[in-house]
Amino acid sequence: MSNQIEAIELVKSVEPTIAALMNEHRERRDHWYFEDFIPWEQGESFVDKPWDPSQASLSPEIRTTLVLNLLTEDNLPYYHALFGPYFDADSPMTEWSGLWTAEEGQHAIAMRAYLLTTRNCDPRALEDERMQVVQSGWHPEFASILDLFCYTSAQELATRISHRNSGVKSDDEVVHTLMSKIARDENFHYLFYRGVATELFDQSPDLMVQALERVLSNFAMPGTMIPGFQRRALKMARLGIYNLRIHCENVIEPLSRHWKLDALTDLSPAGEAARDTILAMPADLIERAEIFESRQARKVARKTPASV
Repeated sequence: MSNQIEAIELVKSVEPTIAALMNEHRERRDHWYFEDFIPWEQGESFVDKPWDPSQASLSPEIRTTLVLNLLTEDNLPYYHALFGPYFDADSPMTEWSGLWTAEEGQHAIAMRAYLLTTRNCDPRALEDERMQVVQSGWHPEFASILDLFCYTSAQELATRISHRNSGVKSDDEVVHTLMSKIARDENFHYLFYRGVATELFDQSPDLMVQALERVLSNFAMPGTMIPGFQRRALKMARLGIYNLRIHCENVIEPLSRHWKLDALTDLSPAGEAARDTILAMPADLIERAEIFESRQARKVARKTPASV
C-alpha cells in the first residue's frame, strides 16, 4: 500500500509536466479530417450488393492487419478508464485522457470507413467482432500507476510501428497515406507518454525501472482478447509488420537508450535486478527472433519449386 501511495504522489507531482506536454502536443499536431482520404466514390450498398471476398483489393494479410488494428482502437473506452481513478476532474491528465481518446477514436472511424467503402472486409463479421471485443473489455492488472505510463510509452510506440508498416506493406496509395496520418498521431501520443515517464524517471529511477521491468516482461498489446488474435498476429509477424525483432530493435532498445538504463546507479537491490533484467531482454528476443525467421525461411524454401 505504501508503494501505491508513493507512486500516486509521485505522478501528481509531475502534473505541471503533463500540462506542458499536452500543450506541446496540441501545437505540433495538425488536426486532419479522415473523410478527405476515403475513396467514397467506391462505396456501394451492402444490401443491394452483398459482400464477397473477391471484391477485396488488398491482400488477406494486410486486411487482417487493418482489422486487428481497428478492433484494438475500438476498445479505447477501456484505455481512457485506466487513468480515471488516479486523477481529479480538473487534472491535466484527465484533460489529456479526453483528448487522447478523441484522437484514437478518429483512427478507428477512419480505418472502418476505408475498409467498408473499399469492401476490404466482411461488414457483418467486423461488427460482430467489435461487439464482442468491446463487451469483453480490457482489464489489465498493473501494479501501480507508474506501470501505466511505462506501458503506454511502449504501447504507443509499438502501435506507431504497426500502423506505419501496415501502410508501407499494403502497396496501396490510399492505405499508405491514411496509415501514415494515423502513425504520426501515434508518434505524438508516444512522445507525450515517454515525456511523462522521463520526468518520473528523473524523480524516482528506482521505482520507475521496477515498473518498466514489470511491463516489458509481460508486454502484450491491448488487443489480445480479439477473436483469433494469435493467428492474426502471426500473419503480421510473417509479413514483417510487427514481430519479435521489431519489438526488440524498435521498442525495447530505443526506450532503454532514452532512459539510459545502463547508466542508472544508486538503485535498490530490486531496482538493480529490474535494470539488469531489462538490459538482458534484447539478447533473448533476438535469439527467439532468429529461430522464428529460420523456421519461416524453411517453410518458404519448401514451397519454392526447385530450379531446373
